[in-house]
Amino acid sequence: QVQLVESGGGLVQTGGSLRLSCAASGRTFSSDTMGWFRQAPGKERELVTSIDWDGGSTYYADSVKGRFTISRDNAKNTVYLQMNSLKPEDTAVYYCAARPRQSTAYPYWGQGTQVTVSS
Repeated sequence: QVQLVESGGGLVQTGGSLRLSCAASGRTFSSDTMGWFRQAPGKERELVTSIDWDGGSTYYADSVKGRFTISRDNAKNTVYLQMNSLKPEDTAVYYCAARPRQSTAYPYWGQGTQVTVSS
């Protein structure tokens, strides 16, 4: 059974930091692109950041550049999202997702973890 399990969400004040983790199991994810998405109430889900299979290429949405850092440890089948200088507009449910090398979509998703930034 393929599983992506996020952890590390919570409540933090503006300017604070959180580190999200996503533990993958059920198949080999080491060749997948891994992404972090978020969905705020009343808004569409958006791609926040992604990292290719060996970490050689990353993408960041403009809204998080310079504040968020994605990384992965393929030996642990885990991807991380370090979030610094958090803002109230970062409040959302954060989802981890995996995109196989041959795919243009993300077929594997976690259940999400809530991040709330208070002003």
